[in-house]
Amino acid sequence: MKVLWGFGVFVFLMCKWVNGFLELDELNVTEVSYVEEGYHGDVVQPLMVGLTLIPGAVAKGAVCLDGTPPGYHIHHGYGSGANSWLIQLEGGGWCNTVRNCVYRKTSRRGSSKFMEREIPFVGILSNKAEENP
Repeated sequence: MKVLWGFGVFVFLMCKWVNGFLELDELNVTEVSYVEEGYHGDVVQPLMVGLTLIPGAVAKGAVCLDGTPPGYHIHHGYGSGANSWLIQLEGGGWCNTVRNCVYRKTSRRGSSKFMEREIPFVGILSNKAEENP
């Protein structure tokens, strides 16, 4: 029984080691959130917000892992909310090994070349009262 248990632990650790180098950057979080929230094709299209790059940051050394300029998505408020900000930071931006950082250089987490040019602002980021009361 101990041998079987030890073999199972070994297989589990090997799977984690092999899969640990892979990331889910290809996962479309927006599609997953639509499924989780129960959105369907008949829903009004979400607000699509374009990518803003900061070319002046490069001269100051603020760059992505591959040297491209940093970027963000912003939709300016209006009316009474024109001077209010909601900042949403996506988790998972840290790389803790050289191997992981090298991998991230070819993903949206390490290069603005691979960032989505437009993202949907839904839920708390939405400008629609029925989604974000």
